[in-house]
Amino acid sequence: MKTQPARLLRTLCLALGVGAATSLSAAADNDGIGGPLPAQELTPRTVYQFLLAEIAGARGQIGLSAQLYLDLARATRDPRIARRATEIAMYSRNPQMAAEAASLWVEVAPNSEEARRILAGVGGATGGAANLDNVQTQLARALAQSNGRLPQNLLGLNRALAGIPDKDAVLRIVQRLTEPYLDAPEAYVARAQAAMVAQDPMLALGAVDSALQLRPGWEPAVMLKAQILQHSGASAEAARQLEIEVERNPDNNALRLAYARSLVSAQRFEDARSEFRRLLAASPNDAELLYAVGLLSMQLDDKAEAEAHYLRALDNGHPQPDLIRLQLGLLADGRGDGVAARKWFGEITDERHVPEAMIRSAQSMAREGRIDEARALLKAQDGNDELQRRYLIAEAQLLREADRTADALTVLDDALRDQPDDTDLLYETAMLAERLDRIDLMESRLRRVIELKPDHAHAHNALGYSLADRNLRLDEAEALIVRALELLPDDPFILDSMGWVRFRRGDAKEAAVHLERAYAIRADAEIAAHLGEVLWTLQRQTDANRIFDEALKAHPDNKLLADTVRRLRGQ
Repeated sequence: MKTQPARLLRTLCLALGVGAATSLSAAADNDGIGGPLPAQELTPRTVYQFLLAEIAGARGQIGLSAQLYLDLARATRDPRIARRATEIAMYSRNPQMAAEAASLWVEVAPNSEEARRILAGVGGATGGAANLDNVQTQLARALAQSNGRLPQNLLGLNRALAGIPDKDAVLRIVQRLTEPYLDAPEAYVARAQAAMVAQDPMLALGAVDSALQLRPGWEPAVMLKAQILQHSGASAEAARQLEIEVERNPDNNALRLAYARSLVSAQRFEDARSEFRRLLAASPNDAELLYAVGLLSMQLDDKAEAEAHYLRALDNGHPQPDLIRLQLGLLADGRGDGVAARKWFGEITDERHVPEAMIRSAQSMAREGRIDEARALLKAQDGNDELQRRYLIAEAQLLREADRTADALTVLDDALRDQPDDTDLLYETAMLAERLDRIDLMESRLRRVIELKPDHAHAHNALGYSLADRNLRLDEAEALIVRALELLPDDPFILDSMGWVRFRRGDAKEAAVHLERAYAIRADAEIAAHLGEVLWTLQRQTDANRIFDEALKAHPDNKLLADTVRRLRGQ
């Protein structure tokens, strides 16, 4: 794009607060300058350098534009040009130049709060103790000269310091800067925010409680306290605190929304849906609220309400329509309506969701017995190496589910010849080999995965469980599962493996502990089969039968579960 010098000259005149005049007035500027302006002459050299800087920026040479503006700011010592130089240097992601420009800005506009805040931010990003001391000095002056804006400036401290990588140093700076202002609740909120970023939740909670003592029920502090509790894993307490505030302020929708979200975090899905419904009653066309009720209904297995709310969210312009189309396709597929499911999947254009939609479409075709068409659909998809591998693994899964396990292994083995160290392909072929009872091949490939990726928890778990399930090398099997559990301590399938290996070793009581925890996290059919068998061995047939009945109702076609129940009940 061409840049017209006359247009740029007008831009410069406007930027400096003049029309076609050749000198600048000394009127005060209210846009971050913070004081009287210097009388500045628009000399030919000034205009020429400004033109160069703007042309460089228009051509994408942001670094050159920032340097030219900085040179111009040094020559003119005009705070407006120094500000412009700072902004462009920040945009060019050059912290050293931004710090230099901001320092000049503060020097020529010493009363500008904005200049000091920006200098603190970019100065901290350049690192070093001297810079941090300078940051603290600039922010202390900005706070002292707040002129009625002290609360806003206290709340802006953490934003100003966000560029400093050492978050413990940020916490110390915020604590020192807020020391003179501890009669203001905003000072404690600033401390709480800094402590939270520094991963000191107890300090953060203490600070936010101090803010609430000074100003009970203050919404920003209430919200922050709930956030700190959630991040600390105390989701139930966060919900309780917000519930108290909602009872005090039943018409505050911001609090009610925070409360509804906290209920989701606490996994109180029915209560959360009730709160979102109340919010929706006040804003019936809010697409985000409609989507939230849809998601929670899906979680609660209320598919009819989920679909109704998804459709309304789509009609009301939800910002992520393809995400909703994916959910609608899954609902249609779940009730066996493959035509409707593929219609929804086919309307998805967002590249983030297209792969999932194509794989789901192929799975839908395969369930109708059209496996060759399903494979052709996957083979026709474009994409990078990672996507192609994903489609390939999906094709193998289709073949496996069609009881064509040997064909699935052949498909992945062909790809593995070209990428022998691809851990995803190695893992998938190991699982197929296990299904074909080719244990040596399974073990060699899982050990190769572990060699290439020592933190691959599922490879450790798969090998450990396969050995335990066959009553082979139980010491080694348990060691592998222990390592997997260290890597993913709350994974229900790894907990299931730990329970099963303990059962194989004769410790049914400890096995039950792991299996009950696994089943509480995920009511999977195979976990239910293992848990039921262990409970039966412990003479807890009533509990075992309850688990079996629940699981059979949810998973009537699972072979392992059905065989286990038949064997135990037939004894």
